[in-house]
Amino acid sequence: MDKNKDQLDRFKEAAREIGADDDEAKFNEKLGKLVKQKPDASKDD
Repeated sequence: MDKNKDQLDRFKEAAREIGADDDEAKFNEKLGKLVKQKPDASKDD
């Protein structure tokens, strides 16, 4: 359990560093800039 808490604390700290810890919309915006979605394989038909 302690390991999971450490991971949660690191996640929260990272969210604060990018300024996205309080507002869900702001968080999703920042996350979208960090993570790219994989292309949808079904569209290649």
